[in-house]
Amino acid sequence: MARFDTYLFKNLVIATIFITFVLTSVVFLTQSLKFLELVVESGASSLTFWYLTSLALPRFFEIIVPLAMMSSVVFVFNKMNMDSELVAIRSIGFSPFQIGRPAILLALILTFLLYAVAMFATPVALNSMKKMQQVIQAQFSTVLFREGVFNRAGKGLTVYVREKNADGEMAGLLIHDNRDENPYPSTVVAKRGVILNTDDSFQVVVYEGSRQEYNRDKGVLQRLNFDRYIIDLPESAPVNQRWREPEERTLIELFNPDMTVERDVESIRDFQIEINKRLTSPLLTIVYTLIALAVLLIGPVDRRGQGKRILLVIVVVLSIQGLYLTSFNIAHNTNLGFVLMYLLIIAPSVIASFAISGASEAMRRQILYKEGEVIR
Repeated sequence: MARFDTYLFKNLVIATIFITFVLTSVVFLTQSLKFLELVVESGASSLTFWYLTSLALPRFFEIIVPLAMMSSVVFVFNKMNMDSELVAIRSIGFSPFQIGRPAILLALILTFLLYAVAMFATPVALNSMKKMQQVIQAQFSTVLFREGVFNRAGKGLTVYVREKNADGEMAGLLIHDNRDENPYPSTVVAKRGVILNTDDSFQVVVYEGSRQEYNRDKGVLQRLNFDRYIIDLPESAPVNQRWREPEERTLIELFNPDMTVERDVESIRDFQIEINKRLTSPLLTIVYTLIALAVLLIGPVDRRGQGKRILLVIVVVLSIQGLYLTSFNIAHNTNLGFVLMYLLIIAPSVIASFAISGASEAMRRQILYKEGEVIR
């Protein structure tokens, strides 16, 4: 028995790691698109790009790992069925629970790992990611002037650049300044310009152009030709003023919001939803594993394959996943969402556990025995 458990456990581990790697790679590619433009346009290093994308991954593990575990169970047990290994194991008296025991053990291990990720790694990674995003935006958002479009560089300040050279110099600038601190709106047209980073802020230095200002009091359009002119760009908000979302907070912080902060008070419901999400999401690994075992191990063995059973597993698991995600939206308005959240964890686990248990096996044998007596 120990040798069979080791053999099956090893195959499940290999399959789960491979499927997790594939799913993680897909998520990594999709998430990288979110940061690609920001990093490229800002001139940040490629290391920053990879680091930002990596920080976005932990929050997806609570979806990736349960699905990977379910997929590995389906793959391994279907392969064993095709190779007649399940027939041999059943013929020597192994119950469905005994056969599925290595899968349940691996699901429990992954569940505990997911709890560590959900409680600590995910909020820390998300907080670091959003801080880094804000730092990049604070440093570069005012200088991300794209060619051929009107770029909003702050409230009341619009910049148009015809083209940008490889060395950062811009040609064909039009800058409209209608900020509140200026007495009158003005428009600057210049042949070329560059962006300078001073100790306090960013500045656009333009050359060979003119500045036109409309004086509302006199109803006169004033014009000033210049060889060199400087325009200060608005500063971004400090990073430390950013309010942390519920998903960026550890479980202890979610249980203890700062009641002196108005937004914390307004977000109590969101904190409660995030708490329940972290308590239940890792358990989906066990739920999906039990469902797969119950569907694949109960009933007659067909060496031609288990296509219908595999399809049933996929439909049931995706239905539960969809309802589980829906329960979060329902929980924003009513406590019924919390009830549905826990019901989707408890009900399938109880039903599937009973299906592969010894009691269920004895009940099925008793039914078959009675049916046999009736036939005789």
